[in-house]
Amino acid sequence: MRIGVPREIKDGERRVGLPPDGARALADVGHDVLVERSAGLAVGFDDAQYAGAGATLVDHAPDIWRCELIVKVKELQPPEYALLTPGTTIFGYAQLTRDPELVDVVLRAGVRIIAYELVRDASGALPLLAPMSRIAGRLAPFVGAQSLYTDRGGSGVLLTGIDRVAGANVLVIGAGTAGAEAARIASRLGCRVTVLSRGGNRLNALAIELAQLGTPIAASTIEKMGPDGFAEAIAGADLVIGAVLDPGKLSPRLITRVHLRSMRTGSAIVDIGIDQGGIAETSRMTTLSNPTYVDERIVHYAVPNMPSLVARTATEALTAATLPYVHRLARVGVSRALADDPGLAQGMLVAGGAIVHSDLAMALR
Repeated sequence: MRIGVPREIKDGERRVGLPPDGARALADVGHDVLVERSAGLAVGFDDAQYAGAGATLVDHAPDIWRCELIVKVKELQPPEYALLTPGTTIFGYAQLTRDPELVDVVLRAGVRIIAYELVRDASGALPLLAPMSRIAGRLAPFVGAQSLYTDRGGSGVLLTGIDRVAGANVLVIGAGTAGAEAARIASRLGCRVTVLSRGGNRLNALAIELAQLGTPIAASTIEKMGPDGFAEAIAGADLVIGAVLDPGKLSPRLITRVHLRSMRTGSAIVDIGIDQGGIAETSRMTTLSNPTYVDERIVHYAVPNMPSLVARTATEALTAATLPYVHRLARVGVSRALADDPGLAQGMLVAGGAIVHSDLAMALR
């Protein structure tokens, strides 16, 4: 199979769909791997490494997009729309739910899209989303700390505290993969951490884990807190980390403007779920080149590709998860791979000019 790896062009995106060792693994079993020149430079993979791995370097992006299988990281960008070729399969993060215009583009182009964020394994977990969720969760307290700096419009609270000054109050909403990682890091940094979740099982396990490590957190379900308790938790937070996920659906808008007006001026929100619409009424997507804005006196950090801040680690973690799927797609063909693996098939969003995923169809009604 001919497999194409384009250079990512989203603002600040430095990850690459395949590193040289991934290209070698595919080339060694007879696949043609085409890599757009400079695709890996931002993470330290030069063109010579790809050539040495058996990949073909391509100067012109249209040549990449004529491959049978495109392996990329982030969702399609406007300059790529005209390059789409009917029948091509695109394997990467798709983020179609929040973008009806992009859905229309891919339907008219006749491409197939398998979304990393919706592929499930035999246990029902999301193996291609999890590594980036873990990284985003670990980064969230650090970018939140920067968002509290006075030169960003923040309150000037030092996240970690110092001497006899307590660390920041950090509220994590969501106890899934990203939220749990954010809570682990924030608690180790000396913050006073509260985790609220819509479900109790993972929340309870997280609370027990951190208590045993000597970094206890306060934990509750949102339902148990009730509207008044939820509002009080937000009002007392120096930093809110939004990490609520409904796979394939828009994020629930749990934080209102009224909530924000109760917070101290210069407090911050890190909106990990912004690529699915965000957690707050005030949420709007930002970029790595301009990551924050102030609304209702609160600093918002809402970058959808936060893992690109650590692009080398993120690329290696992502491709460790995706490469076995790429091998399978290339070895038996896309149709057979989807038929053999129901979890992979759950990632299929569009094919043959039609929406084939029920959650996407529902979101666009």
